[in-house]
Amino acid sequence: MEHPEGERASPAVRARRHKLYELEVVRVLTFACVIAVHVVSHTARGEAPLVAVLILLHFTREAFFALTGFVLMYSQLRKPTPLRRFWPKRFLLVGVPYVVWSFIYCVVSAIGKPFELGPFLVHFLFATLTGTAYYHLYFLLVTMQIYLLFPLLVWLVKVTRRWHWLLVCVSFAVQFTISALDAYKPGSLHWINLFSNVINYQAFIIAGAVAADHAGAVLRWVREHRRLIAAVTVIAAAAAIGAYVLQLQWGFSPYRAATAYQPIVILWSAVASVALLTLGAWWVDRRPLAPHRTLDYLSDRSFGVFLAHPLVLWALLGVAGGLVDAWPAFAGVLVAYPIVALGALAIADASRRSVLSLPLAGRPRATRRKNIP
Repeated sequence: MEHPEGERASPAVRARRHKLYELEVVRVLTFACVIAVHVVSHTARGEAPLVAVLILLHFTREAFFALTGFVLMYSQLRKPTPLRRFWPKRFLLVGVPYVVWSFIYCVVSAIGKPFELGPFLVHFLFATLTGTAYYHLYFLLVTMQIYLLFPLLVWLVKVTRRWHWLLVCVSFAVQFTISALDAYKPGSLHWINLFSNVINYQAFIIAGAVAADHAGAVLRWVREHRRLIAAVTVIAAAAAIGAYVLQLQWGFSPYRAATAYQPIVILWSAVASVALLTLGAWWVDRRPLAPHRTLDYLSDRSFGVFLAHPLVLWALLGVAGGLVDAWPAFAGVLVAYPIVALGALAIADASRRSVLSLPLAGRPRATRRKNIP
């Protein structure tokens, strides 16, 4: 994607900055935090101080959907793509890996259990339709729903251009209401949660799309208000931890107190998303002429890492779970995280270089030249 301020940059900068590298920083850091969410969830053993980290890491899903809304809208506004080309391309790159990895994780879930082909196929079909084959695959199902509804999103952003602030405020009011009911009145929104869907993330999708419609202004604003954003980020993080401690005092378990489905996480996710974009802008400004080859490499592999990392975590705990449990939980997290991250990166890299790149990593096969970070 071309940079929205590229027309004012020098020719050398324009040549280098053919992408919004600010967003690539957001993408890579968010994927890194997703791995941390799952590593902590599986190794913290309910220790309240360590589980508290989860409430700060749960911004990832909302940040991803804001990023998805931004990227799709920005690309469409710059270079409109007819639906006859948009849908086949998008559903191919996400739908094929979704089905393949759903099958892989259904097989993984069946290991060690009595196997019957009929029930397995029924489970696979149901899990694929509902995004429940494994705990992270809901993201792909919701992403495909965004693709399906994308024409409506484009229309909404265009028709409300005079009222974008109102649109974002209303969508977040709905999001806060849904989150509050889900957190403090369990079961009241069962009809929404029958399967993973865009209703639970609509505010961030809309906010990302609206931000893309004002990309230049948004990027200028985060550059001009770094200190303010840093201060608000610290305050929001403190508020999230405070809500966690308060809910522990109410009698919530550590994992319930740190659940992603609560209003404070919505607030924190919005602030954290802006903070990551600010960090991305700072990174780009420090190296305006750099080729960012390592960042390109990590961004290219990030989807494959996301798909594969629970498999590596499952294998690690299956092989060395007893050893990890014997250590203090904090030490287990510190040891498990790099193993899972590097293991998933190795799988993603091997996939990108192979003929299985599309089904396993969601991208056409990479050339050797592009693989070198």
